[in-house]
Amino acid sequence: MATGIQVTFDAADPDGLARFWATALGYILQPPPEGYVSWEEWATDVGIPPEEENSMSAVLDPDGDGPRLLFQRVPEPKTAKNRVHLDVNVGKAVPERQRRTHVDAEAQRLVKAGATQLRAAEERGEYWIVMADPEGNEFCLQ
Repeated sequence: MATGIQVTFDAADPDGLARFWATALGYILQPPPEGYVSWEEWATDVGIPPEEENSMSAVLDPDGDGPRLLFQRVPEPKTAKNRVHLDVNVGKAVPERQRRTHVDAEAQRLVKAGATQLRAAEERGEYWIVMADPEGNEFCLQ
């Protein structure tokens, strides 16, 4: 049996980054614990001070297949290229002759959601676009 994983991102604005990645991946924001209407209500109930709100946020695959993504607030900004990145496979289910157009359209959708397009690349018949999320974390759209 395989071991499940969670992917954790350091962030300046965990909620904002969680919302971007929910949009990018078709994920949902993790709902608050059972019995609570909101995360704010839960935080107040368990004694989390207001200045610690937005210290974490998470998104989930609504189908339960993909890993949970956790975003945790850290004081320092991103300063170097990622050593690990996500490959977002938006074109894999599209016929090969339509992939480039589909990837380009998805890149434009994510730019409108706050991403930055860094560069496009093509190698050995594969096409992808290197992007950055709103906090500069690189990912590939393919």
